[in-house]
Amino acid sequence: MPVVLVANPKGGVGKSTLATNIAGYFASRGHAVMLGDIDRQQSSRLWLGLRTPAAREIRTWEASEDGSVVRPPRGTTHAVIDTPAGLHGSRLKEVLPIADKVLVPLQPSIFDIYATRDFLDKLLANRHVGKTQVGVVGMRVDGRTLAAERLREFVAGLGVPVLGELRDTQNYVQLAARGLTLFDIAPGRVQRDLEQWEPIRNWLEA
Repeated sequence: MPVVLVANPKGGVGKSTLATNIAGYFASRGHAVMLGDIDRQQSSRLWLGLRTPAAREIRTWEASEDGSVVRPPRGTTHAVIDTPAGLHGSRLKEVLPIADKVLVPLQPSIFDIYATRDFLDKLLANRHVGKTQVGVVGMRVDGRTLAAERLREFVAGLGVPVLGELRDTQNYVQLAARGLTLFDIAPGRVQRDLEQWEPIRNWLEA
């Protein structure tokens, strides 16, 4: 069962947006998807509560009372885990071994860049050699800005795949308010965003 972990110790970088849309993508492919949430804010769990029964099913992760990660529901074929800000140390070491892929969202802010640099170093040092794949996605990026150029310069030296940049758009905000993702509505309404997701989808399926 593929397990995708969405992680960055910096808060507000778009982890839940990325995690919910990955789950929505897997569900759109007909997979039995579980969305786990070990973030104290429970953003992904709250999002699932907004999801209409008419949408493709995405089940929730079962966590123990102490917040540790436990097995997914029976019949699950794909799992996505949303993580809290400040993920590091023993908590990172606990959750990393169950992940096949780790996706790190990164915004074009100098504070986010420096926080993520340190996190990626720790992540690459702790991942299972030859097992866990790591990728980076630029979030809320306006490609015309100096901040976007700074982000590109930074990620060029990371040594991990950069899967693309997602623009800053109200599409994500409006869909999240209804418990939906880009993959739950007519493609023509979000065509530009789906095009930006193509390299991410390819990486998830590889």
